[in-house]
Amino acid sequence: MQKDTPSSNPSGRVRHRKRSKEVPHDTNKENGNHLLVDDQNKYKSMRIRAHSSVWMIGGFAFIIYMGHLYIWAMIVVIQIFMAMELFNLMRRAHESRHLPGFRLLNWHFFFTAMLFAYGRFLSRQLVNTVSSDKILYKFVSGLIKYQMFICYFLYIAGFVWFILTLKKKMYKYQFGQYAWTHMILFVVFAQSSFTVANIFEGIFWFLLPASLIVINDIAAYIFGFFFGRTPLIKLSPKKTWEGFIGASVATIFSAFVLANVLGRFQWLTCPRKDLSTAWLHCDPGLMFKPEYYSLSGWVPQWFPSKEVPILPVQWHALALGLFASIIAPFGGFFASGFKRAFNIKDFGDSIPGHGGITDRMDCQMVMAVFAYIYHQSFVMQQSYSVEVILDQMRNLAFEDQLFLYKELGKFFENTGG
Repeated sequence: MQKDTPSSNPSGRVRHRKRSKEVPHDTNKENGNHLLVDDQNKYKSMRIRAHSSVWMIGGFAFIIYMGHLYIWAMIVVIQIFMAMELFNLMRRAHESRHLPGFRLLNWHFFFTAMLFAYGRFLSRQLVNTVSSDKILYKFVSGLIKYQMFICYFLYIAGFVWFILTLKKKMYKYQFGQYAWTHMILFVVFAQSSFTVANIFEGIFWFLLPASLIVINDIAAYIFGFFFGRTPLIKLSPKKTWEGFIGASVATIFSAFVLANVLGRFQWLTCPRKDLSTAWLHCDPGLMFKPEYYSLSGWVPQWFPSKEVPILPVQWHALALGLFASIIAPFGGFFASGFKRAFNIKDFGDSIPGHGGITDRMDCQMVMAVFAYIYHQSFVMQQSYSVEVILDQMRNLAFEDQLFLYKELGKFFENTGG
C-alpha cells in the first residue's frame, strides 16, 4: 500500500500559502489565563514608563502655568514632531535620494496648513493685540482679510512644485507621498487645531479634556496590569476588559471632581481675547459659580455639612469624561491597527517607555475635536455681548466705524437716551 505523497505537483515541491506581512497575533501572549502582574518583565517597563510620565506631567504643568501662548507653542512643537514621525513612516531612503527637495515640499504643505488653520482660529486675538498701532493694525487686518487667498496661493505653488519634480519611473512613489502628505495634514491639523481654539476659549476647556485622557490611560494601564484577564480587542492584545471598565469608572469620577477644582481658578476659566501674556481677570460666568444642593434626608444629623456646592460645569464634565473613557480609546485602537499594518511597534522613540509623540497623541486628537464641538454646542452662549460687538467693530474700516458711530448717535436721540 503506497503512502500519500504530493505527487499532484509535477515539480515535487510543496506549495505554501503566501503569508501576510502584518504582525501576527501571538496567542501565547494573551491575557486569558494569567494576570499581567505575574509577568516579571512588565515591572521594568512600568518603571521606565512611570519615570517618563512624571517628567511629562511636570513639564506640562509648568507650561500650563506660563499661559496661553506657551501652550500654543507646545501644540505647534507637538504637531511638528507628529508630522516628522508620520513623514518618515512612508519615506524610502533609496527613492528620496533621487528626489532632492522633495522633503522640503512636504514641509511647505505643512506650514501652509498651519497658516490656514491658525489664521482662522486666532484672527480675532491677533487683531486685538495690534489694535493700538494703526499701521500694524492695517497690515494685520489686510493679512486676515486675504488670508484664505494667501494660503490658496501657497498651496497652488506647492502643487506646481510637485508637478515639476515628477520623474520617470518614480511616479507611483511620488504620488503616494503626495497623498500621504495630505492625509497627515488632515490628521494633524484638522484635529489638533481645535485644541488651540479650546485654549483661547479658556485653558479649562483644554486642560480638562487632556487630563481626562491621561487619567484614562494611566487607570487602564494600572487596572489592566493588576487585574487584567480578558482581552478587549484583537488590535491591542494587551488591552483588557478589566482595564477598560476600571479606567472608565475612574475617568468619569475624576471628571466630576477635577472640574470642580479647575473651575475655581480665573487663570484657567477666563478666555484670552489677545496674544499677550498678562494675568487674566474676568467674570467667571454662571458655569463656574457654585450652586448649593441640600443634603437633608441623605446624611445623618451629626454630619457637619447640610449642603454641597457643585459648579454647573461639573455636569458638562461628566459628558467629557464619558467620551474620554468610551470613545476616545478607539483613537488608540486605530493607531494600533495602523502600526500593525506597517509592521512597527511605535511611531517613534522620543519618549522612553511610551514610543513617539504620535503614540501619546492618538486619543488626544479625538478628544480635542469633541471638546470643541461640545463647548460650541452646549456651553458657549450664542447671544451677542458687548465684547463680541466691539471685536467686530475693530475689524471694520475707519469710514465704517465713523458711520456706525453716527448711526448710534441717531439711535440714542430717537430713543431719548
